Amino acid sequence: MKAQLYCDGASRGNPGDAGIGCVIILNNKKIEISEYIGKTTNNVAEYKALIRGLEEIIKQNAEEVEIFLDSELLVMQIKGSYKVRSKKLIPLYKQVKELLSKFKKYQIFHIYRDENYYADRLAKKASWSSKE
Repeated sequence: MKAQLYCDGASRGNPGDAGIGCVIILNNKKIEISEYIGKTTNNVAEYKALIRGLEEIIKQNAEEVEIFLDSELLVMQIKGSYKVRSKKLIPLYKQVKELLSKFKKYQIFHIYRDENYYADRLAKKASWSSKE
């Protein structure tokens, strides 16, 4: 069983109130995730969105995943083209790699922001969900 994952992170300020958004397409159904994650940077939010999406897909017992992100940095880091230098991102990167190891196959693609509209909208909506 193969899933498609579109995800995005948003931070109002950098750092600031942040949210994640994921759209998962699996077995002709769509799962949407929109969650406030506290105050953090945009790059941390991007990683947390990817982690949350992968965790959900694993729960759904998918064996393969196609990942679509509008963060070129994240895509290139996961592919190994860019090194992860930020101390805040290294543990998140390791967590992503661990989750990806649970799949028989995965592919990751960089897409334009307008192709990631729904995940972006969910992330932005969540970033405004602060309880303050």
